[in-house]
Amino acid sequence: MDAHVSAALERLLTIAEGGTGQSRRCANFLLAWWNAGDCGGFDFTDMWNVDQRVADDMVVVFAQVSRLNEYPDKDLYGARFEDLVRQWRPELVKSGHDLMAHNDG
Repeated sequence: MDAHVSAALERLLTIAEGGTGQSRRCANFLLAWWNAGDCGGFDFTDMWNVDQRVADDMVVVFAQVSRLNEYPDKDLYGARFEDLVRQWRPELVKSGHDLMAHNDG
């Protein structure tokens, strides 16, 4: 992952770790990559309700995901994505869901 993509992903993760509506939208976007089957997909109209820079970062990350063909835990970000699941999808944690399990549908 090049520096431009890493920077965009870092910004999205930082926003998603917050507690705002924009944070929720970033978390939904990122968790759709992590495991859309369990965490839910991403509503692209949510990009209408984030700052333009955030939407631009989503586009950068989306393009990378389309080329990468792997989940985010294959890189340095696994723990941060697990934390997002705990924060935004606590019902998965309570149900004993394996946070590292991916649903390849």
